[in-house]
Amino acid sequence: MKLVDEAEITVTAGNGGNGCIGFRREKFIPLGGPDGGDGGNGGDVWIQADENLNTLVDFRHQRSFKAQRGENGMGRQAYGKAGDDIVITVPVGTVLHNVDTDEVIGDLTAHGERMLVAHGGKGGLGNMHFKSSVNRSPRRATNGEEGDQRTLKLELKLLADVGLLGFPNAGKSTFVRAVSAATPKVADYPFTTLYPNLGVVSVEPGRSFVIADIPGLIEGAADGAGLGSQFLRHVQRTRLLLHLVDLAPMEGGIEASPAEQVRAIEHELRKYDPGMLEKPRWLVLNKADLLFEDEARAAAEAVVRELDWKEPWYTVSAIGREGTWPIMLAVQAFFDRLREEAQEAEQAAKPFDASNDA
Repeated sequence: MKLVDEAEITVTAGNGGNGCIGFRREKFIPLGGPDGGDGGNGGDVWIQADENLNTLVDFRHQRSFKAQRGENGMGRQAYGKAGDDIVITVPVGTVLHNVDTDEVIGDLTAHGERMLVAHGGKGGLGNMHFKSSVNRSPRRATNGEEGDQRTLKLELKLLADVGLLGFPNAGKSTFVRAVSAATPKVADYPFTTLYPNLGVVSVEPGRSFVIADIPGLIEGAADGAGLGSQFLRHVQRTRLLLHLVDLAPMEGGIEASPAEQVRAIEHELRKYDPGMLEKPRWLVLNKADLLFEDEARAAAEAVVRELDWKEPWYTVSAIGREGTWPIMLAVQAFFDRLREEAQEAEQAAKPFDASNDA
């Protein structure tokens, strides 16, 4: 199933029930007085993240959601029943935008996390609230308030640890196949990847991470050219980027040199979100099997010198799975260090307890 990244829905909370105008009518109680009850509150609309969902495809068919209205109040001071809430489930990683104000109102990044997006209307007051010393038989009640209505844009961002960047046919899908159990489509023509693929890399039990392959980027991607622009959002969440480059571009294919390919992608990232260039990014020079070993090493070193590359870099053959696993071990070690540093920072932030030191 192809990934559906965006959807627009309308959510409407339930209206509050109306208050009741009623009077107590019982034998032997001639002046029972007003006893009209209040209306029930309208139901709320919640959005909740569910790790069992992967796409927003369900919202292609249902785009309007409405919570139940509160019941009207009744005599004998009986309150109307509150309307039932509705809970809309979305995939983990969904960002909620208010279309009218163009602001982000929520970001659901954990299973079970939920957010109130439309508040139900308050129930109206029955006439028993309006009794006074000068008005003992009020014939007045209020109507329930209307529930909130919002138009929301749902945007799904995959929750991956590692994102792959590169031109079309740089070998990203082949790389994912080599290091995980994912089986993205691989072919000898551009744009074989039409939607993001996720692969889980398991280094050993209890140590794993998720890698995301997005459609190849071309010049002008940040402005809408090609396919990758609509999926750049998926690598915004990643903690590490692997930039795959074809070390030996074939004649008739991409005309840019490996260094020019890197600079072109950097330019698109800068235009889309400058913060993405601040993420750790490692260079992976792929298709080394098309050159002799000495030639491949020399070509890789030339690219590194031309770019003045300071981050880690690797030479691999994804199709032959040569050099791919050492990268995965290095990536896992990178995440282990991040986890240790976070734990140390958390310990340092805890207040000092002198009683424990005694």
